[in-house]
Amino acid sequence: MNISVRAYRRKDDFERVGQFLLETYRPGRQHSNWLQSRWEYMHYHPLLDESALPNIGIWESDGSIAGVAHYEDVTGSAFFQIHPGFAYLKLEMLLYAENHLYKELADGRRYLGVFINNFDSEFESIAAARGYKKLENPTDAWSAFVIPHPFPEIILPAGFRLRSLQDDNDLKKLDRVLHRGFNHPGEPPADGIEGRRKMQSAPNYNKDLNIFVEAPGGSYGAYCGMWYLEKNGVAMVEPVCTDPDYRRMGLGRAAVLEGIRRCGELGATVAYVGSQQDFYLEMGFELLFTINFWAKYLES
Repeated sequence: MNISVRAYRRKDDFERVGQFLLETYRPGRQHSNWLQSRWEYMHYHPLLDESALPNIGIWESDGSIAGVAHYEDVTGSAFFQIHPGFAYLKLEMLLYAENHLYKELADGRRYLGVFINNFDSEFESIAAARGYKKLENPTDAWSAFVIPHPFPEIILPAGFRLRSLQDDNDLKKLDRVLHRGFNHPGEPPADGIEGRRKMQSAPNYNKDLNIFVEAPGGSYGAYCGMWYLEKNGVAMVEPVCTDPDYRRMGLGRAAVLEGIRRCGELGATVAYVGSQQDFYLEMGFELLFTINFWAKYLES
């Protein structure tokens, strides 16, 4: 079995890696790799450092993808997508990340953090042997919501209503709720709208699944992005935010549930979110596992 590694070529590899993630998804409480939708979200996010994409490594066996070592928005943090038949590549992939996915700090030192599923004791041992230390923060997580049928009624305060971007795709209002909802000060910069256009150009972006709560004055009070993977029968929640003027009213919860309900109508049986926040757990998500951050300063 011949294994080769090479630099990622977006034009050639974006869809191939996405298909690899669809094929390696396994339902249940432990699935090692990203969903395809997170890979797509990464590539169309306005904060992605596209200049570093060739630093991503692709492992291939007889023309098929065996693994991918990559960052998410900027280098300095690494993620690993590995075919279950090629788990022995973990050390090699970690060494690749140390050489290609590190961040150079202002003082000249090189730093790398790697995300490892908490059930992957083998990879944890490999990282520990290389001198990595598990940090308390940041951590990632994976939680699941089993979609019920029939879906319970979604309640909103009087004067508010659930709508989708298919109904009203006002990029200025969308940009404003995302800016304010993620606690950025003031009003959003004018160029933020281009970032919203970029995200909406993603191949599987579905405006009908992207839900906002319209406030009485017409502004977007809360927003939930939703991705549906027909091949896997799952939904992914990303992102979710509520304008500070409308918090503690149940608007974010309503937007998430409406997006999940619509995915359920399309055939999804479960929705996932990369979080363990009480906001999600209290609406019915269950934490499946955490993804811990292991970090170290690299030798020059």
